[in-house]
Amino acid sequence: MPIMVNSPSFSPSGIYVGEGKVIHFTRGAGGEIGTGTILDHLIFSSSPSHPSGNPCPECGDKPRLAGVICSCIDCFLAGGDLYLFEYGVLPAFFLAKVQGGTCTLASSDSPENVFQQAGFLLENGIGGYHLFKNNSEDLAIYCKTG
Repeated sequence: MPIMVNSPSFSPSGIYVGEGKVIHFTRGAGGEIGTGTILDHLIFSSSPSHPSGNPCPECGDKPRLAGVICSCIDCFLAGGDLYLFEYGVLPAFFLAKVQGGTCTLASSDSPENVFQQAGFLLENGIGGYHLFKNNSEDLAIYCKTG
């Protein structure tokens, strides 16, 4: 069953598709954050990266690429914790959540539709990365809710 997951720095989101793989949208290691402001020159991508001589044994250099990629969960998490994003929660639960950005009142599409959307975006992309307008959370929510 596909689930939306979040990892630490800047809370990147992705769709866990099974077998230890996550489809997510990344700026690429060392890339600009894509705000169109001076921040692009001060803050760099939180995408995981391995030394060029020591790429991930499962993903190779994929985590260094920009765009929609499928990587192992270890590269996605980059040593951080995994958080599950919950869909279709009750309004009282939504309002009582201490940490924002971890749930929504919206219900999720069927697992088949989520897999189809994630696979389509993996093949075709979702446009250029922008921290505020087109980011990993946008990809994950689109896959989960259409």
